[in-house]
Amino acid sequence: MVPLRGCPEPRYPGVMPRIHILGASGSGTSTLGAALARRLGVTHTDADSLYWMPTDPRFTTPRAAADRQTLLMRTLPVAGHWVFSGAATKWAAPLEPFYDLVVFLRLDSTERMIRLRRREADRYGARILPGGDMAALNAAFIAWAESYDTAGSLRRGLLTHEAWLIDQPAPVLRLDSVRPVADLVTEIVLWFDPLHSRRKETDG
Repeated sequence: MVPLRGCPEPRYPGVMPRIHILGASGSGTSTLGAALARRLGVTHTDADSLYWMPTDPRFTTPRAAADRQTLLMRTLPVAGHWVFSGAATKWAAPLEPFYDLVVFLRLDSTERMIRLRRREADRYGARILPGGDMAALNAAFIAWAESYDTAGSLRRGLLTHEAWLIDQPAPVLRLDSVRPVADLVTEIVLWFDPLHSRRKETDG
């Protein structure tokens, strides 16, 4: 197979994947996506880099819908091989028929929020402390992320993710991200092994 321009050939010849990884904020979708892409030798793209404009502070200005769709299809060609992480259950619909596997990450909510607060502190430092220019923005984000498990059907949350998963044509692999990232990567790679037992819904 001749590789598409910009899409490296996988290190695993039998694995030509288009993998989507999703879960709550703080569950580790971006970290797992990057590690898996490195293991397979394919491109990794996170949804935030497509959805949001590059601003400071980050994540304040959505990209125009038409521009986002153009960037999506250019970055993740349906004939390519890549790992796509993050929440994109509506605006990335054109990719859904082409996913070879959907990975759904779950993590205990208490542990998830500990990780998320640590991540935000590492990223922004004093900017999110009281009096910082991002304090209010960060407080709103943390409150939003904390409500993932109880959110209703009108916003991103466990309910909307579960409903979306039901309609996916691709197999769904459910993993608990309390496990080491290396173990999760290995399990996903093994899923593509023709000798590995496959199921439509797999609990990891």
